[in-house]
Amino acid sequence: MDDGRFGLDEVLRAAEEAAPVESVDVVARNLEKRFGARVVSFLFVDLVGREMVRLPRAGDPPRDGGPERSELRGSVYERVLRDQRLHEEADGEGGVCLIAPVTNRGDCIGVLELSVSCVDDEVREQVVQAAHALAYIVVTDRRFTDLYHRGRRTTRTSLAAEIQHQLLPSAPCCEAAQFTLAGGLVPADDIGGDTYDYALDRNTLHLSITDAMGHDTDSALLATLTVNALRCARRAGSDIAEQARAAHEAVHTYGRGMTTGQLLRITLDTGTCQLVNAGHPWPLRLRRGRVEEMPLKVNLPFGIHAPVRYEPQELELLPGDRLVLLTDGMQERGAGAVDLPALVRATREEHPREVVRALAEAIHDACAGRMSDDATTLVLDWHGTDSWDRAAAELRPPSAG
Repeated sequence: MDDGRFGLDEVLRAAEEAAPVESVDVVARNLEKRFGARVVSFLFVDLVGREMVRLPRAGDPPRDGGPERSELRGSVYERVLRDQRLHEEADGEGGVCLIAPVTNRGDCIGVLELSVSCVDDEVREQVVQAAHALAYIVVTDRRFTDLYHRGRRTTRTSLAAEIQHQLLPSAPCCEAAQFTLAGGLVPADDIGGDTYDYALDRNTLHLSITDAMGHDTDSALLATLTVNALRCARRAGSDIAEQARAAHEAVHTYGRGMTTGQLLRITLDTGTCQLVNAGHPWPLRLRRGRVEEMPLKVNLPFGIHAPVRYEPQELELLPGDRLVLLTDGMQERGAGAVDLPALVRATREEHPREVVRALAEAIHDACAGRMSDDATTLVLDWHGTDSWDRAAAELRPPSAG
């Protein structure tokens, strides 16, 4: 075993010099060299969050039946992703198997798995560092290749599903000093037009969750109009009422149908939250162990053929609050059998991404896997402005004298 340190700069530089489809192999070769590691693999979560897919090494012959896949639920991989801790166990060949989470800002991309002949604290630390570096490598390089997009697809993807997937943020989770955020979408058998989106500015967090009318490509195209109108207005610096108005005009002018939606704009240094509800289901709020529906004023949906005015309303956020935004697919038909408030309360100690996963699994199971409508959730934990103040203080240089 090489006694040198992991050499993060060296690995990142080597990964950058490699082709985007081979950069993961750079980390694998580094671990093989340093620790005599065997069977170094990167596994990532499939598109619907139910299976782990092992990424083939460059030059490996094609495998009959496609890449190796394994069930996520109940597996050691599920435990590693949930706990975000290194796992170790005997590998059956006299060595030790190490599995580390590959996560970027709360986004669980997958796991790094390898076997070594012996393990100590230094090896554990460097494997964790390698997994951290791998997260940045994958996030950077997946912009340039379809390798990861293609590998995540364990079922056939329709045109409507492709459109819908491309409308979602590239990462379903985001963490900052003031908040933690996670989103998830369980698609219907016939795509139902749901989307969620977020963007973080220097001082503002923007959130949206929308549900376009109809199914298949009609709803996907309507969702495209809605989401891109919101993004265009947001990036132009428009306030939340103007963003809502832009979405309404786009759907009314170019679409066939309407879209319900909920927009939030949170000022990070004060915690002030503005919200526009365009015909959308009310959110749930978990506060001090109690879950309740928030009865907001409801404006008309985007695109409806009637005079419309979108009125922002203030939403109080207190440190420790959890806000759960959802679409009607979380409440209607078979999904209605799920006690959402009870499940939100039962998962109150979990990370938002685990709450999203628990809700998605409960809805999927209640519908016996036959989804008649998309079911989408966006979970926001508000930590408060004090968290930002503490983080900013840590970054300030010490005063002179």
